Amino acid sequence: MSEYSDENSILYGDLGFRYRVATPSKSTGKCLFVLHGSGVDETTLIPLASKISPDATLVAARGRIPQEDGFRWFERITPTSFEQASIRDEIAAYAEFAVEASKRHGLDLRRATFLGYSNGANVISSLMLLHPGLVRQAALLRAMPVLDTSPMTDLGGTRVLIIAGAADQTYGPFAPALVTLFSERRAEVDARIVASGHEFGDADAAIARQWLAGPMPAA
Repeated sequence: MSEYSDENSILYGDLGFRYRVATPSKSTGKCLFVLHGSGVDETTLIPLASKISPDATLVAARGRIPQEDGFRWFERITPTSFEQASIRDEIAAYAEFAVEASKRHGLDLRRATFLGYSNGANVISSLMLLHPGLVRQAALLRAMPVLDTSPMTDLGGTRVLIIAGAADQTYGPFAPALVTLFSERRAEVDARIVASGHEFGDADAAIARQWLAGPMPAA
């Protein structure tokens, strides 16, 4: 695993979301935008992200909706239904944040990968549908469709990894619908299932790391 600079300890608060930046000692210019699950904060996915891409700069933001002892990205009604206005408002704010953060820290969004888990993965999938052109590569762990109406966005030139948990009784049943949604919109989809519940682990890191070594799609 790569060593990161002291910059990782800084919690920035000058953009739309609070966030941390972890820069490896030997950076290749690649970057990962990291989006955590619900009820936690931006630090929880950094260890997994650093296993997946140890030579990438990590931009880990914090969702703005309080939940239990942590945060989430948009309001929910039930574990599998969500407040649509909240989704669209928070996704628009995150899209603006990603652009501003990349400029602030000298990162190239064209070389960026977006890594999300659960609620964070649902942000990324919605971001791709509502703000096309921003995300070219996305790794979605334990994700499900959350938009009541998904626009027929042309996602040609994007590459998506979807990893579902075989024993994930909450989100797992929705994974095929997410695969279909992206395939119908011309994204290059790699769908996998791991022997896991809703939690993520080493199997996810291994699959994502191998997938990330593949070529970026042609725009």
